[in-house]
Amino acid sequence: MGEQTLDLPEECWEMIFNLIEHYHFVSLSLVCRRFLAITNRLLSRLVVSDPTLLLLPQLLRRFPRLRIIDLAGFRGDVDALLSQIAKSGLDLEALGVSNQKTLPVDGLRVVGSKMRNLRYLNCSKIGFLQDNDLGLIAESFPFLEELDISYPEHTLSYSSIGLLDSCVSARPITDSGILSLAVKLKGLKKINLSGNHFITDKSLGILSRNCLLLSEILLHNCDFVTQNGILLVIRGCANLNSLSFSGIWSSFVDSRFKDSFVCTKSLCAVDFSDSVISDELLYSIAEACLPLNKLVLSHCQNYTFSGISSLLCKHQSLQYLDLELANFLTDEYMLELSKFLQRITYLNLSLCHQLTNSTFFNLTRNCPLLNEFKMVGTNLGAEDFTTSFVVNPRVKSLNLARNSSLDNDTISMFASSCPNLKFLDLSCCFNITEEGISEVLKRCSEIRYLRIEHCSGIKTLVIDYELSSLEVLCAWESGIDDDGLAMIGNRCCRLLQLDLTGCSNVTVKGVKEVVQNCRVLREINLKWCNNVDVDIIAWMVFSRPSLKRIVPPRGFVPSESQRNLFLRHGCLVCDG
Repeated sequence: MGEQTLDLPEECWEMIFNLIEHYHFVSLSLVCRRFLAITNRLLSRLVVSDPTLLLLPQLLRRFPRLRIIDLAGFRGDVDALLSQIAKSGLDLEALGVSNQKTLPVDGLRVVGSKMRNLRYLNCSKIGFLQDNDLGLIAESFPFLEELDISYPEHTLSYSSIGLLDSCVSARPITDSGILSLAVKLKGLKKINLSGNHFITDKSLGILSRNCLLLSEILLHNCDFVTQNGILLVIRGCANLNSLSFSGIWSSFVDSRFKDSFVCTKSLCAVDFSDSVISDELLYSIAEACLPLNKLVLSHCQNYTFSGISSLLCKHQSLQYLDLELANFLTDEYMLELSKFLQRITYLNLSLCHQLTNSTFFNLTRNCPLLNEFKMVGTNLGAEDFTTSFVVNPRVKSLNLARNSSLDNDTISMFASSCPNLKFLDLSCCFNITEEGISEVLKRCSEIRYLRIEHCSGIKTLVIDYELSSLEVLCAWESGIDDDGLAMIGNRCCRLLQLDLTGCSNVTVKGVKEVVQNCRVLREINLKWCNNVDVDIIAWMVFSRPSLKRIVPPRGFVPSESQRNLFLRHGCLVCDG
C-alpha cells in the first residue's frame, strides 16, 4: 500500500505539500529522495543570516525555485554576497537588503544586470541612504514595481546656528532623489517613503506625474508632507487604491479635498494614523462612495462619533477597521456601530478605555465574519457579565493584552464564545491564573500561538489532554516553573518555539523535560533565566536535533570553536 501511495504523480504531491507549513518540509525530505526533490523545488523564500553564509552555495543549488531572498539579518560583506547570488542562475522576484549600514551599490548593480525579473526591492532602514543611491536603484532595476526606502538611518551634524553641516558627505533623501527615481521607474506601482523627513509635497507631485501606474503609497512620519501633497497624489494617480500617511493636520476640509475624493474611484484602503482629522473629512469620504474596504484611524484626534458613524453607514462593505485610541467610544456607541460592520474581518479597538465586556460580546454576535479582534488596554473584566453571547466560529485571533481587570471567569466566557481560536494574547492580564488558562485551552483546542507574558499567576498548565495544535508559547517573565515545563513537555507534542525570557522559577530540570519531550522544538529562549545552569546548552544541542536557535541564560558566551560545532549540528547559539 505504501509503494502505491508513493506512485502518485509529482504534481499531486506538490499540491499536497503546498497545503503544509514549510517548516514541516525538513521532516518530509527525510522520508525518501523523491520527497526531498519535491520539497526542494517548493521552497521559494530564503532568509540569509551570518551562519547561513558557509552553506549558501549549496543552498542556492539545492533550491532552484527560490524567488525571494532576504538579507536583513546578514552583517558581513553584502556586496560579495549579492554577487554570489547574481551568479547562481536564480530568477528572483524580490530582494531584501534592509538594516544595512550603507546601500550595497556594487552588489545591487551586479544583481540588476543578471536578474531582469526582479520586481520588489526592500531598502528600508539603510544607513546614509541618499539621492545618488536612488538613481543607482532606478538604473539597475528599471522594471521595478515595488520599492521600500523607508526609515533611512542618518546621523546628521548641525552647525552652531542650527543648519545642516556642509561637511557631512551623506545627505538625506530629498525631492531631487525622488525625481531621479520617478523618471526612470515608469512601471512603479508601490512605494514606501515613510521616515524620509526631508521630502516635501513636491515629491508627491513628481511621482503622480511620472509613475502613472502607482497604486499604493506610504508616507508615515514625513514631516514636510502636507494636506496639499496628499491632494496631489489623490488627484494625480488615477490607479491609486491605497493611501497611507500619518501626522497630517486637517482641522478643516476645503472644497478641493472633497472634490478629490469624489474624483478618485479606485481608492479602497486609507490610513490616517496619528493625524488630526475632522468629522468634515470623514463626511467627505462618506459622500464620495469609494470602494473602501480598509480604514485606519489609529491614534487620530479631533473626530467624533458623528463622523465615524456617518462614514461606516455609507461603507458597510468595510472589512478592516482600526480605531485604536478612540477615547470617545462607549459600549453604547459600539453597539450602534456594529450594525454597519456585517462584513468586517479585522477590528482593532485597543486603548479605547471605556469599552467593556458588553462590546466584546456585542461585536462577536453582530459581526459574523470577524476573524481578528484586538482590545488591548481596554476595560474588559471591570463589569459583571450580564450580556448573553453566541458562538462565533470565525474568530481566529484575539489580542486582549494589558486588560488588568480581566479574570478567569471572563476569559473562560470569551473562550466559549470563540472556540476556534488559533492566536491568543493575554500578556499583562495579571488576574488570570493557571485555572483560567486551562479552561481556555480546554475550550479552544486549536490554539497554535499563545502569549502569557508577565502573567505571574500562571505557574503551570493544569491539563489532562493533548495540546496537539500549540506551536508557539511566549511566557516572558511569567510564573512558569519546572512543573509547568514538565506539563508542557508532556502535552505539547508539536511545540516549535518557547520563550521563557526572565522566568526565574525555571531550572535545568524543567528545561530538560521540554527538550526531551518536544521532539520538533526549533527555538528556545532562556535569556535572564538566572536559575538555569549554562552547562545545559551543549546537552540541548546534541539531545534535540530539531533545535535551530537557542538564546542561552546570561553569562554564556560560546567560543568560536563552540559556535561552529553547534552550527555543524544545525543550531545557532546566540550570545547570552
